[in-house]
Amino acid sequence: MKEVLLLKLGEIVLKGLNRNTFENALIKNIRRRLAPLGEFEVRMAQSTITVTPGEGADFEGAVERVRKIFGVITFSRACVTEKSMEAVCAAAVEYLRPQLSRVRTFKVETKRSDKKFPFNSPQISAEVGACLLDAFPNLTVNVHEPDVTVRVEIRDFAAYVHGEPEQGAGGIPVGTGGKAAILISGGIDSPVAAWMMAKRGVELTPIHFASPPYTSERAEQKVAQLLSRVAAYAGRMYMITVPFARVQEEILDKCPEDYFTILMRRFMMRIAQAIAKDHGAKCLVTGENLGQVASQTMDAMAVTGAVVDIPMFHPLIGMDKEEIVTRARKIGTLETSILPYEDCCTVFTPKHPKTKPVLALVEAEEAKLDVDALVADALANTEKVAIRYYED
Repeated sequence: MKEVLLLKLGEIVLKGLNRNTFENALIKNIRRRLAPLGEFEVRMAQSTITVTPGEGADFEGAVERVRKIFGVITFSRACVTEKSMEAVCAAAVEYLRPQLSRVRTFKVETKRSDKKFPFNSPQISAEVGACLLDAFPNLTVNVHEPDVTVRVEIRDFAAYVHGEPEQGAGGIPVGTGGKAAILISGGIDSPVAAWMMAKRGVELTPIHFASPPYTSERAEQKVAQLLSRVAAYAGRMYMITVPFARVQEEILDKCPEDYFTILMRRFMMRIAQAIAKDHGAKCLVTGENLGQVASQTMDAMAVTGAVVDIPMFHPLIGMDKEEIVTRARKIGTLETSILPYEDCCTVFTPKHPKTKPVLALVEAEEAKLDVDALVADALANTEKVAIRYYED
């Protein structure tokens, strides 16, 4: 019995003249993600993508990968059968036997996109329902709250039988929303921010600031591991690691302690903007959350953002911490995020950082530093690391 995946599109179906752009991007992403698992035919028809495995392809692996591809709202494992009533009934009995033998109630829903098929949708549902009642004495029909809904689709190329669809990742295909550079620490917030931007179709360039010898190599490995979890949804990416210890040492040596955090973050934004422009990214993304820490007050964020001239997005800005933690747990980054390795933002934390900095006063302190030289030195020593997909 041949099994395929039927993928349903989300908001892509609401697009207008550019709908093909989104559909083509989604098909390309699916093919790329499934390529290591063997030969798969990926075909679009009537707002549904059919994924058909070839000989020896890893179908179970494909199910898990499809689950994390943005642009797919739901998906179903389905049995393919010829377009005859007898074949459809037989397929429903055999393919859904494991599910139907364990429940008490069911109903049948039919979509007949091939109008040449000699039975209409209500007739197909009634006929398949009668076959299932004969085959499973434990079943009764409940059209309002069934334990299982049996779904039959009569399409141009074949008929398909499947049970309840599974939830997909939603969103729109990665690559259709432009490019962004995202500042990634080893904490809980920034990987979630990356996931949320990827869900809106954004292709990401992660930027991580490391401060050896104050931070360890294991801290950088932790960030790469976090990004591999995100890459399971966001696709291929390359992390840019920026050496940041010299900048921090200069700020500590020449500026008051309470200005350290705001000055450090202004340097981060300058460096990140240069990297973003070099990689064709149109904006910066951070995991900042309004009022969570001293550097994330409205005044502090305004002073920090004053050094860049490209848009800055903050997808977590209005979320509660518990909401962010719940999302991190869902996408699989939480357990790694809470590993106790220092990052560059925590190794030099001042006791009383400025929460309401004044731009003119910050710029006066910044004038004590050779900003251009420090930025140029950091940019000259960046490293680029390929991030691989994480597989459960």
